[in-house]
Amino acid sequence: MKECVLYIHGRGGSAAERKHYIPLFPDREVIGLDYRSAVPWEAEKEFRAAVQNLKQKYARITLIANSIGAYFAMCAGLDAFAAKAYFISPIVDMEGLILQMMRIAGVTAAELEAKKEIPTALGEDLSWQYLCYARSYPVRWNAPATILYGAGDTLTSYETVSAFANACGADLTVMENGEHWFHTPAQMAFLDDWICRNENQL
Repeated sequence: MKECVLYIHGRGGSAAERKHYIPLFPDREVIGLDYRSAVPWEAEKEFRAAVQNLKQKYARITLIANSIGAYFAMCAGLDAFAAKAYFISPIVDMEGLILQMMRIAGVTAAELEAKKEIPTALGEDLSWQYLCYARSYPVRWNAPATILYGAGDTLTSYETVSAFANACGADLTVMENGEHWFHTPAQMAFLDDWICRNENQL
């Protein structure tokens, strides 16, 4: 049975990050998804088409998804295709994150609805369409999953990610010195150990 690992990067990342995971899965091909979608309703089509193509070649797909890449994967319903998922700092409450950004920017829902899009000093454009989508389609996941969360994550609270993990039956691992972006040598070593420990349990 041919197997592969599909890596989906977060914002600002690239499919080339897949190379980090090759030594962790020596018996499987590690593929990076070089996606173009910037919003979930586009990712739904792009991600599903990509995974459907992979399913023609691979009987089993393990997913590794980072930050908003994890959010897009959930919106695309990839739990119907993945045998298991590793979520790194997943965005699991996009509505809450957008509302948090609105509070920081001093933008009300009425203002956003009227203007549809509002640029902010954070470098992120607030979008009424995005907020409405997030409200209408909260993320769900119905396949085996394990989540890695950094205690210093400023985008998602522990309470939020813990509630999501409980709701979908996912294991949750917390790195006390972790951030939303796992990138330091210590953080990456923790991440690698997390994956290896979970793979050894299979």
